[in-house]
Amino acid sequence: MNNAMQKHNAGTAVWDIEEQKVPIQPLQRRQLPFSVVAKPTGAACNLDCQYCFFLSKELLYNAQRQQMSEATLAKYVAEYLAASPDGEVTMLWQGGEPTLRGLAFYQKLIELCEQYRRKNQHVVHAMQTNATLIDDEWAAFLKRHDVLVGVSMDGPAQYHDAYRLNRAGRGTHDMVVRGWNILQQAGVRCNILCTVHHANEQHGVEVYQYFRDELGADFMQFIPIVERVDPAQLERAEHNGWRATGDKKTSLLYKQAGDAVTSRSTRPAAYGQFLCDIFDEWITHDVGHVYVQDFDAALGALFNQYTVCVHAPECGNNFALEFNGDVYACDHWVEPDWLVGNVMQEDFFNLAHNETMRRFATKKRVQLTDQCRKCPFLRMCNGGCPKDRFVTSKDGQLGQNYLCPGYTKFYGHIRPDIVGMARLLRAGSAPAEIMKPQVRQQVRAK
Repeated sequence: MNNAMQKHNAGTAVWDIEEQKVPIQPLQRRQLPFSVVAKPTGAACNLDCQYCFFLSKELLYNAQRQQMSEATLAKYVAEYLAASPDGEVTMLWQGGEPTLRGLAFYQKLIELCEQYRRKNQHVVHAMQTNATLIDDEWAAFLKRHDVLVGVSMDGPAQYHDAYRLNRAGRGTHDMVVRGWNILQQAGVRCNILCTVHHANEQHGVEVYQYFRDELGADFMQFIPIVERVDPAQLERAEHNGWRATGDKKTSLLYKQAGDAVTSRSTRPAAYGQFLCDIFDEWITHDVGHVYVQDFDAALGALFNQYTVCVHAPECGNNFALEFNGDVYACDHWVEPDWLVGNVMQEDFFNLAHNETMRRFATKKRVQLTDQCRKCPFLRMCNGGCPKDRFVTSKDGQLGQNYLCPGYTKFYGHIRPDIVGMARLLRAGSAPAEIMKPQVRQQVRAK
């Protein structure tokens, strides 16, 4: 903690500015349920993952060094905590690669949170990282402040290294495992974020078992890679990827437009089978010990609890914050049409209720196709993310989700067991009881 920060006095933090003590009070703002993915280094990353569309977002700004300033950080922290309810408040840090911003930035963040939080708020932090820059100093800091760290990894080396490359074009698997091991040895809470793409989509059980058995991971997310692109730009996207270059004429800014996908993208049926295969392994051995976001989300949906925005009934409360304070409607829609405003000029309540956000919020529910509305799995799926709704439905309506065949396969496969787990919960029993063959046979939906 630096010399500028003094001890709390009756709950009020003070700073020494030219030897004058200036009280800093929490801001008074209207509160709302929302979350923010903050990007302190913008799209900047030390890797060059071939499917990472966010690399292209550097083209949105005419600034060579896209890093969040301390002034922007302070304003963001103040506004975010002011707009958040009492209780636990999570701040999520992502990129690009957020560790590029350096430890000093996050040390300042911790100080600012202590200044601006209300007495009934408990601030926790989460960070999504490629883990290649993690060392003992980083791990000690993350452990000390109980930061939940998500590590991006796509499975064993042969699958991870297919697309997750460094700037020299070499695979990064060993570097990521090194960072993961440092985090584990330090006792940092970690989970795995694995993207599902053409290289690993047929190896679900192998990928899952690698995370579980080799790395000791007990929480996993599986995110489908869908690189949507205009057919006229497909060849450029295939060969050049999304890394922004100095020549904007040869760089592509990724937008949610077009009805073609790259060869790196997962195929819908393969994605569904990937999840089904992992579910069969999990339901037999790991319920209550390993947590897979897709399975938890499906179970929660039966109780009208939606923890994953992709399958929630509506959008509109998950902002993305860029390095300069610009706020976008969603992390997947960081593009000019969905720039909501800037946190340096407006508070989050007003940003959440402006015309751009109202238009964005209608994308999820209002734009469902008739095929989705009649689907038996609508309650669990809700049409998926609007970014993936660019194919034609069975009855000829544009706007069906590209991944629909995979979702149909997955939800159809897991529904009997998910209903069985819900029945156990309602009866006051642990869902893990379903791993007993006799219990599973009794509670599964017919």
